Amino acid sequence: MSREQEYVLRTVEERGVRLVRLWFTDVLGQLKSVAISPAELESAFTEGVQFDGTAIDGFSRVHESDVLARPDATTFELLPWAQEDEPSGRMFCDIDNLDGTPFEGDPRQILRRNLQSAREQGYSFFAAPEAEFFYFASGDPSLGRPRPLDSASYFDLTTSDVSSDLRKRTIHMLEAMGIPVEYSFHEDSPSQHEIDLRYTEALDMADNVMTLRLVVKKIAMERDTYATFMPKPLNGVQGSGMHTHLSLFEGETNAFHDAGDEHGMSQTARQFTAGILHHAREITAVTNQLVNSYKRLAETSEAPPFVAWARNNRSALVRVPVRRQGKAQSARIEYRAIDGANNPYLAYSLLLAAGLKGISEGYELPAETNVNLFELNDHQRREIGVDPLPRSLDEALDLMEESKLARETLGDHVFEWFLRNKRAEWADFCAHVTPFELERYLPTW
Repeated sequence: MSREQEYVLRTVEERGVRLVRLWFTDVLGQLKSVAISPAELESAFTEGVQFDGTAIDGFSRVHESDVLARPDATTFELLPWAQEDEPSGRMFCDIDNLDGTPFEGDPRQILRRNLQSAREQGYSFFAAPEAEFFYFASGDPSLGRPRPLDSASYFDLTTSDVSSDLRKRTIHMLEAMGIPVEYSFHEDSPSQHEIDLRYTEALDMADNVMTLRLVVKKIAMERDTYATFMPKPLNGVQGSGMHTHLSLFEGETNAFHDAGDEHGMSQTARQFTAGILHHAREITAVTNQLVNSYKRLAETSEAPPFVAWARNNRSALVRVPVRRQGKAQSARIEYRAIDGANNPYLAYSLLLAAGLKGISEGYELPAETNVNLFELNDHQRREIGVDPLPRSLDEALDLMEESKLARETLGDHVFEWFLRNKRAEWADFCAHVTPFELERYLPTW
């Protein structure tokens, strides 16, 4: 038994933990949980917890139903919201087949596999997301348009409103669970907020993103409000994204930094960025997996739908933040299309694979785009070599289906299931009569 496992067993005993919740996600990124008693914990470490995978979207087929949840002891945390008379802890799990091999339908195992591929090439992969979300008075769609809790805007100080207290309590809860927050503030739209997590290795960050979503929603529910990471819940205002900063390290050295380059950008960073740009259209179905995601990408604001890069141009898909002098370790790129409804294990896997492909194949980074792409028409953008991201989930799925990189990165099991599930979502959307159609057509035709 590992030192980490022994630490968990000792902590559970010393703190009188009554339940240990084992967390994992389905293919779409929905958090799942099974609770075990402390008496079952040692067995869970050595043998895993068996369950019927057919009950989880994207997991086992009927003829290969049972799988094992193996708790990762390094992710153990006490749950701050658990009652004093029933203290609880949680651990994320990897899902294995009954023979002990990694289960190909487990998103966490997919990210593990891709991170191992990066390590074999000498790299570790770090991420830092900027998570945007809305608070509403209710999450019931039958009540009509969601009602924001405030009318504030970017960086406004809203000391007296409910949402400011919600965000503060959320930050305290995250930090109590060992998740450091770098920044937090009110975003541009009414009742829209942002919490930026401090960068860490991508597997830990994917776990942190899943925890963040749960904590944000739980704290809101305690105050009879509703939090959502839906990309575009309101018309006429900015939607919510999850701009994510990415970097590679070689040991303790940031592989994206080059002191000899005019802008401090290494050849590795250039090729990695070129890989992401080259494959961006074919991975968008995963980084932006909802029908609603493409309503946000249709904005002319902070959601860049154009495949381009720049240093100080927020209309570009990839931004290379300007660093302060002497901050070589902070060299990074920012991928701006991704939204908070993604499965971070799959999204990070594809961004990493696309970037590594750029390095291994020696992709050349195209010229920096310095114009405001929102001010150009389609013809003008084509003339300067800038393609659009997919403009609908349907188009994104078509591109993904033809992607060798996406299939190899996700594996056949998840690749095929994801396409089937999202094709069904698109078909449901196409058959649904929306309020837009009723308002526009019913009075006229």
